[in-house]
Amino acid sequence: MTVKEQTTVAMQPWFAEAKLGIFLHWGIYAVDGTLESWAFYAGEVPHEQYMRQQDGFAGENYDPKAWADLFARVGARYAVLTARHHDGIALWDSAQGGRNVVAHTPAGRDLIGPYAQALRERGLKVGLYYSHSDWNHPDYPSVRSQGEAQHVNDSVWVAPQDGRPDDAQAWTRYLSYRDGQVGELIDRYRPDLLWFDGEWERSEQQWRMRELSEQILAANPQTVLNARMMSYGDYATPEQGIPMQAPDGPWELCLTVNDSWGYRHSDHNHKSVGQLVRYFTETIGMGGNLLLDVGPRADGTIPAEQVERLEGLGAWIARHEPAVYGTVAGLPAGHHYGPSTLSADRRTLYLVCFGAPGETVALKGLRTPIKRAYVLGSGAELGHRVTGGLGEVPGVTWLDAPAAADLDPHATVVAVELDGELDLYRGKGRD
Repeated sequence: MTVKEQTTVAMQPWFAEAKLGIFLHWGIYAVDGTLESWAFYAGEVPHEQYMRQQDGFAGENYDPKAWADLFARVGARYAVLTARHHDGIALWDSAQGGRNVVAHTPAGRDLIGPYAQALRERGLKVGLYYSHSDWNHPDYPSVRSQGEAQHVNDSVWVAPQDGRPDDAQAWTRYLSYRDGQVGELIDRYRPDLLWFDGEWERSEQQWRMRELSEQILAANPQTVLNARMMSYGDYATPEQGIPMQAPDGPWELCLTVNDSWGYRHSDHNHKSVGQLVRYFTETIGMGGNLLLDVGPRADGTIPAEQVERLEGLGAWIARHEPAVYGTVAGLPAGHHYGPSTLSADRRTLYLVCFGAPGETVALKGLRTPIKRAYVLGSGAELGHRVTGGLGEVPGVTWLDAPAAADLDPHATVVAVELDGELDLYRGKGRD
């Protein structure tokens, strides 16, 4: 049993009910539009050039209330802001040493406090991202590659590769710094969720994850932790690709609106609203949340192309709220050609249809009789009938296809009210 299991009875219910969260990668990397932290790690730019971006990070148009208004308007229930990425530059005035935007950039102020307050004023849960690793800290990494450099520019900022143990004193100092910063985040901002990253460079034991989890939960037992706390996390965090099978337990897909986490001037490859609706419905249809990432500019504004897509997704959600909130994972693959969700009482199915269905929408393996079927939004009633079936094997339920006037431009939802709780046949048929 992990510390989390010993301390909390169950996962915080708000998380599974949230469905949509907003991820924000905001830091000095937005000044030149470089890769966040990875730019100097992987040799995209020299380290000195990357760090010069501190001089241009002012956040002069940062309006966290406008952020919170946008997130609430599009139907998100929580947000996660990068309090400190792998580059070690904190968005608050940390007393633990290292670099922060208050002391080392023209921003000159705490950027997290106003964010947390603004979210709470709109009823949103507060999430903070924090990287276990800090590639600028003098005690990290305390082991560097002794072999041929793995990246261009002969970068020394590479993961330990020679297997030697860390220098004990340096590593103890580093963990004290990390734990101190995490403690500041908890004490000052009381986050509902801590989204950790950067864990891959050390083992769970080296990171002292158990001790860190105990520290967090002692301060606030209700804090939700992601899986990058290793065995002390509460939920899985697949990244950038929808899993083919839902992870065990609660989970969340983190996904960028374009191809980048942070702001990049050159990245115009934004996903369409229709594509985001597909990602969203397929994710919630498997019981997960979508954590959709945007990259604010250095001045604190979110690019219009990304705002447009958030609002487009939010408009679809607003038209189909009953199929989103208060639902659980829908039908297993094969019962319906598309995602689906199920009401919490298991008496209403919501079938998502991409494009224009042809003659009918098919439901296979359904044992529960149908009381009523209709198009969510327009309310148009749909006829239905069953063909075939033998013994315990049910026939196919055919729902009339919605008329063209009732179709949604991105995804149409058919609500199927059942005469009882959902009962599915999952067998192999008669021998």
